[in-house]
Amino acid sequence: MTHPTRRDTLRQLSALTLAGFGAAGAAHAQSDRPIRIVLPVATASGVDTITRAAQGALSKALGHPVMVENQPGAGGILGTTTLVKSAPDGFTLSFVSNNHVIYPSVYKSLPFDPINDITPIAIVGSTPLIVVVNPKVPANNARELAALLKAKAGDMTYASSGNGTILHLAAEMFVDEAGATARHIPYKGVGPMLTDLIGGQVQIGVAALPSVQQHIKSGALRAIGTGAAQRLAAAPDIPTMVEQGMPGYQVEGWFGFIGPKGLPAVDVKRLHDAVVVAFAAPEVMEAMAKQGNTISISTPEYAQQFFRSEMAKYAKLVKKAGIELQ
Repeated sequence: MTHPTRRDTLRQLSALTLAGFGAAGAAHAQSDRPIRIVLPVATASGVDTITRAAQGALSKALGHPVMVENQPGAGGILGTTTLVKSAPDGFTLSFVSNNHVIYPSVYKSLPFDPINDITPIAIVGSTPLIVVVNPKVPANNARELAALLKAKAGDMTYASSGNGTILHLAAEMFVDEAGATARHIPYKGVGPMLTDLIGGQVQIGVAALPSVQQHIKSGALRAIGTGAAQRLAAAPDIPTMVEQGMPGYQVEGWFGFIGPKGLPAVDVKRLHDAVVVAFAAPEVMEAMAKQGNTISISTPEYAQQFFRSEMAKYAKLVKKAGIELQ
């Protein structure tokens, strides 16, 4: 995922320092109050892994302790509800994923408006998604897994981190590309999903590379293929679905930084600048590269447009997948 502002953002990096955040930033820094990052996902998920890798650098860039708080449940609705109900003072923030804009297509009613009840700060980057199976599944590639799904005619199971999540849609997309059917087993987060996938209670799943990388290396899970357009530098041995004869299977996760509605423009700029600095820190860049993530930080204005366009895109995918409103 690339953004038109990437070059401009990088050009400004050398000029960004904590002292350069302006009078508002200096006033904000006078408080020792920690900044709370509420994650609407479980531990061990892709967004959780990314956030914790950047936690220390974010704390330095913001001049405050940064506390990461996981509030998973209902596909992310619980944690996001906490965020939107928070005061717009820059002390409660969140990293969200594709799920944030999928909500309206999956739920009949929401306790918040995913577009109008938040303040976008930046789309930070993207993370690759991997189709994985329990090692006991007799399939080593996309062709063999597709054939197995067809032969089993709906008897095989695929897991997700919750109904209507990006991992649900990505798995359903694979089943659809295979021209087969399978039973969906939703879980309350990535952690429980992976536990049962490794244990063999379910057979197939899709997850962000950071959350399954160690399990693939240990042999606890077998990688079938990625939804990336090209092979990943962080996992060069895993083929793409495109090269395995599924040109229509291209899907990735993305992650964005948001605050509650009404966050003042001066705070948006201060927080955006801090994200730029934090994700340019050498240790964070190294962690992102190892996880296979691509960092491309957008402007707040682009993030607003991106949320709207992605919401429209996923509405079509949810309808095509036949996911019923809950």
